[in-house]
Amino acid sequence: MTPERGRAGQSRWLFPLSLVTAVALVVSWFPLGTLLHQRAALSQVRGQIAAVQSQEAALAQQQRAVSSSTAAILRARQQYQLVEPGQSLVQVLPGSAGAVTPGSGDPGNQPLVAPAVAGMLGSVEATPATPAHAPGFLSRLVRILEFWR
Repeated sequence: MTPERGRAGQSRWLFPLSLVTAVALVVSWFPLGTLLHQRAALSQVRGQIAAVQSQEAALAQQQRAVSSSTAAILRARQQYQLVEPGQSLVQVLPGSAGAVTPGSGDPGNQPLVAPAVAGMLGSVEATPATPAHAPGFLSRLVRILEFWR
């Protein structure tokens, strides 16, 4: 073997070996896992953006529906029990004491009653609340000092 031939054999293997080494270095340096994680995060954010945009569209539609004057008058009557100038608000309280509904103590929480139905409801009689017997001094003192138990 001549020295020239040995150098030619080395140069033949030197280029592919350096190419494989360069590819291995680039692949190990290139953050493939990070890239895939960022793509997943981007797709998740795109989904969130789409959800927010659909909520925005629904809110815009709701705003258009509520912005009319008739809708404002209807909301004022239903939710706040307001009336137009010159009108008067009549509230009819429930007739039976047994039919207690949540919020029935405050007449402002009750829905409006149509004037045609108001005449059909019975009258409400007030009964004064009187205690059965007045407690004595000793029973009041024991009740006050119950926290000592």
